[in-house]
Amino acid sequence: MRIKSLVAAMAAVASLAPIAAQAQTQAVEDDNPWMVRVRAVDLLFQNGQTNTVSTLNVKAQNQWIPEFDVSYFFTKNIAAELVLTWPQQVNITAGSGNTNVGKISALPPSLLVQYHFTDFGAFKPYVGVGVNYTIFGNRQNFPALGNSVQVDQSSVGVVGQVGADYMFDKHWGANIDVKYATMSTNVNTVQGNTNLGKLTLNPWMPAVGVTYKF
Repeated sequence: MRIKSLVAAMAAVASLAPIAAQAQTQAVEDDNPWMVRVRAVDLLFQNGQTNTVSTLNVKAQNQWIPEFDVSYFFTKNIAAELVLTWPQQVNITAGSGNTNVGKISALPPSLLVQYHFTDFGAFKPYVGVGVNYTIFGNRQNFPALGNSVQVDQSSVGVVGQVGADYMFDKHWGANIDVKYATMSTNVNTVQGNTNLGKLTLNPWMPAVGVTYKF
């Protein structure tokens, strides 16, 4: 009788094992709030111009840059994303022939709050909004202009985002992403700090990358 009872108990435990394993797996997934991505970003400057900046046709040249971001999920839908790269060299052109006149460096980290849609299985779209803070370096590096002009030290603006992850398993996925940031800088003379106009960069930033969720 005891043996029969023991066998019955073991059978009951065995029947519950898959359910317990599934619950444990789900708990592990739910307790993983960190996600990282590596992206290749096509930086497309809009190059709005005013005053002498417009007359000289000063522009920032489009380019590809690397991007790394870290996301933290407060819930399954709400996350914060910190977008990072290292200082990027941006070529500056001028004139009707878009002649290279020098280059500046730009470090453009962004912090966004995102909403992730979770009802589409492995396909996980999201939207985000936040703030971009760009630090400009080598601000007087325009040898073709006699290093006589300079740009602002920094720019603060709003950034918006739409994108999606497609998860191949619980850890790895592919990412597509598009961001738009408001970004601008004044162009001033080095001597006397006379304003020559504003260069409104406002880049579109389409990107593709790889996702990893811990």
